[in-house]
Amino acid sequence: MEKEFAKIGSYQYTSEAIIIKGKLESEGIEVFMADNFTIDTDPLVSNAIGGVKLYVRSEDIDKATAVLSEISRYSVDDKGQAVVCPKCNSDKVDVGTTVKEKKSLFAFLFGFLVAGGMPVYTKYTYRCSNCNNEFEIK
Repeated sequence: MEKEFAKIGSYQYTSEAIIIKGKLESEGIEVFMADNFTIDTDPLVSNAIGGVKLYVRSEDIDKATAVLSEISRYSVDDKGQAVVCPKCNSDKVDVGTTVKEKKSLFAFLFGFLVAGGMPVYTKYTYRCSNCNNEFEIK
């Protein structure tokens, strides 16, 4: 028996999955989400259960894959241009958080120990996937 649905991706948070779902639906592809309510209830279990999963009908998998391939997985600036690493000029740059300064470390510990795991301060930086250079967001 042929599978009726095919998984096209999994995302750590529901908000990420909703953005991708909206893009696919704007292209006329019907999308189904799984485990989004569980993760909305307790985001800490996301990695344990494999994140929020997106499914499409099996006959739409090729079209959905083509739409997803058009979306850049790397960071872009406010003008939509790829962020470039100042060290190696690669455009394979991701945005992430860092805890390298005292303020970030204390905020992380306070959020984890006192605020029930909720971040009270987060510092974001870019990290190059090519050379692992970490640099400030300008």
